[in-house]
Amino acid sequence: MNAVQRFFRRYIFSTVGIMILFLVVNIALFFGILIPGSMIGSDVSFSVRDFSDHVVLQDGNWAADDTALSMLQENSAWAMLLNKDGDVVWQQDLPENLPRSYTSAEVASFSRWYLEDYPVKVWVRDDGDLMVVGFRPRTLVKFYYALEWPYLGFLLSGGIAFFCINLFLIVFLILRNTRKVERAMTPILQGIHDLSHGKATHLNEQGELAEINAGLNRAAAYMNQKDNTRAEWIRGVSHDIRTPLSMVLGYASELEDNSALPPQVRDQAGIIRRESEKMKRLIDDLNLTTKLEYALQPLHPSNIDLVEIGRKAVSEILNNSLTQGYEMEFTEIHPGQPVLCTGDEGLLLRMLDNLIHNSMVHNPKGCKIMLSVGKEIGHCFYSVSDNGTGIAPDMLDALNRGQTISSTQRAGKSEHGLGLRLVMQIVKAHGGTIHFFTTAPQGLTVKIELPVRSDTI
Repeated sequence: MNAVQRFFRRYIFSTVGIMILFLVVNIALFFGILIPGSMIGSDVSFSVRDFSDHVVLQDGNWAADDTALSMLQENSAWAMLLNKDGDVVWQQDLPENLPRSYTSAEVASFSRWYLEDYPVKVWVRDDGDLMVVGFRPRTLVKFYYALEWPYLGFLLSGGIAFFCINLFLIVFLILRNTRKVERAMTPILQGIHDLSHGKATHLNEQGELAEINAGLNRAAAYMNQKDNTRAEWIRGVSHDIRTPLSMVLGYASELEDNSALPPQVRDQAGIIRRESEKMKRLIDDLNLTTKLEYALQPLHPSNIDLVEIGRKAVSEILNNSLTQGYEMEFTEIHPGQPVLCTGDEGLLLRMLDNLIHNSMVHNPKGCKIMLSVGKEIGHCFYSVSDNGTGIAPDMLDALNRGQTISSTQRAGKSEHGLGLRLVMQIVKAHGGTIHFFTTAPQGLTVKIELPVRSDTI
């Protein structure tokens, strides 16, 4: 799963989470507000049953204690007690316009609805009498509604179906719109990702986001033009310098080998030759790293033996550029066993040559350089180490993070770091990894791991 897919998956999950939170909050509101609110009009606010317990028969007369009177006063209510015949046998603040006797039909009517305009609450006492408490008009709302069981079941089923259909419709529309946004944004995000990695892709300049696609296409075209101009300039400069540099190298070598010249002049010619060789190497590195960076240097993979390549690299160093003060050592971790790999022999030779020269350049007073080759579980490796001055810890961390640095030495102590940049590019082109370590007690070790050939695993 790429970054774009992970982004939209998180978007969908967050949307589902919002819906779940919405449902939970609404359910909490229902149970926390609606249900308690529906109980305000019940006997919770004024209990007729409790009030009735404070109205008792004393010496043949009905009387209410102070608690009952206080309850009526606090609610601005009135009360009356009806016997089994419907006559009022006790009353408190009963309005003058209300009857003092009621039929069973009237009792049944105001029990469910209103007595005149007064909302009332009733309670049947244990002795069979009926306690009635009335309140001011517009203080209570009484509503009676009856449903048959079949219709109630249909109503509940319909409500559940209505809720599920609406929930499904919401989820469907959200997913549909998310998918639509994903189809529109995926090419844009992929194009931005490609641009950040130096790849230019052309996007379709149609649809709602056509302006963004066109802008990315213009950015990609500008980047391609800039890269091509840079690559062409480097190739042109490299080509123009090669001819005069070859003449300088040739004449310097002749002067250095001419025994008729004074020793001082021959030494100066040797310095010119060595510095010209460094310049030639720099130009070659610059040209090759540009080709690798802009994919102008195709790999020529073949089945190779890393042991043989290591021997060739060491032989070239020993025969050509190993000067006094340096010692070269080649080690096979498993002597006599080939280390088979698939890669470009020329680039791997250049990689080892750059690493060895890196140790020589940064240790001008001399050092011992060790090249090891071997095979471990799942990969084969090269290890190039020296016992020289080593590398600063902050630069070592930067190299292991894959950052490009100007040199493996402190500022002012050495030259460019183009050789290591080229090494990293060659390793990346072969699908390998590179690690930098400090050699005990001092020095630098570079370990390169390459994929082993599949038929040798």
